[in-house]
Amino acid sequence: MNEFQLIRKYFSNLSKSNKASLNLNDDVFFDKSKRLVISVDTYVEGTHFLNFRKPELVIKKIIRSSISDIICKGVKPKFYFISGSGNKKSFSYSNLSKITKSLKQEQKKYNISLCGGDTVFSNKLSFTITTLGFSNKIILRNNTKLNDDIYVTGNLGDSFAGLNILKKKFNVNKNLKKYFVSKYYMPNLYLKLTDDLLSFANSSIDISDGLISDLEKLINKQKFSYKLELGSIPISKNLKKMISLKRLNKKNFVSQGDDYQILFTANSSKSRIIKKTSNFLGIKISKIGKICSHLLDNEIIDQKGKKISLKNKGYSHKF
Repeated sequence: MNEFQLIRKYFSNLSKSNKASLNLNDDVFFDKSKRLVISVDTYVEGTHFLNFRKPELVIKKIIRSSISDIICKGVKPKFYFISGSGNKKSFSYSNLSKITKSLKQEQKKYNISLCGGDTVFSNKLSFTITTLGFSNKIILRNNTKLNDDIYVTGNLGDSFAGLNILKKKFNVNKNLKKYFVSKYYMPNLYLKLTDDLLSFANSSIDISDGLISDLEKLINKQKFSYKLELGSIPISKNLKKMISLKRLNKKNFVSQGDDYQILFTANSSKSRIIKKTSNFLGIKISKIGKICSHLLDNEIIDQKGKKISLKNKGYSHKF
């Protein structure tokens, strides 16, 4: 079964009396009366990160992907807890020194503070991050409106390129390798967008599992379909260069996950303010499609106006 079937069958009934749980169909817990927003994420070696050869970078990836859950809700993260399971090798003096140095850098960059956590011995390395923020309003997941425009921040596909370079599936020059690997470990998060996002987004999610996979989560309990324009989906100049050099296909990069960009929908009347915000903050925000009636099929249209399909919609959590 997938994660939604598991939640629906075994856990949904446990949260019915708790409105702040958002029916276990969002990335956060939100108690409006207490202005409290919480997210929890777990990362396992070999599944969520390749290995622990670069602990100083892995921990940055983990922290950023965790706080992105709250940032995409229009909330600034404030506190975090970190729990880790590992052994003497993974939690060596050298690795712990590198981890704490990186955590200090991330705390300064995103204005967050460590509040606690736990450590246990295990031969399987994993981390669990709990992130807290405070707000009397968030952007919900299933609050999309018919005919909403679909937007995404930043670029997609760089992290997937970095992962494949680390797996030695792509061979590129030093500059491209450095760029893509850094995007895999350190995705760009747009903390300064949170306040503006609250003013124009109807629904939002961060892209962790993949553009299509997460878009379908965004509307999973609503009777809508979507239409996406492949040519409008933003990719970096470096990814365009690599795609051209290696004769690859853009469609195979844009929905592979680990981008941690904000995917959101907004009324078409908000297009001017979104463009103005993008220019003012210097944040790339691209309109990539439209929310349509459930009577229509989901569509991805290429630059020639032809309907295409993606072999991989993104990562699927199966049990």
